[in-house]
Amino acid sequence: MAEKTFTTTELAEFDGRNGHPAYVAVKGVVYDVSNVPQWKGGKHHGNLACRDLTSVMPRSIHLESVLEGIPVVGKLVD
Repeated sequence: MAEKTFTTTELAEFDGRNGHPAYVAVKGVVYDVSNVPQWKGGKHHGNLACRDLTSVMPRSIHLESVLEGIPVVGKLVD
């Protein structure tokens, strides 16, 4: 199966509200945070699902451990 790709416009549809899944992108990888309790409602520490959080996440000293185990759903292409 081919890997799913997302544009920023397509990613914007996955906001975690009204029954939509919550997806975030970090360093070109799109993650499904729908089942992560901290992302309930598509929000976490002032960040919103449906966005590229690359500029926010490098400040996190525990980036790799945070993303470990979160399902990867595709790649961000723009």
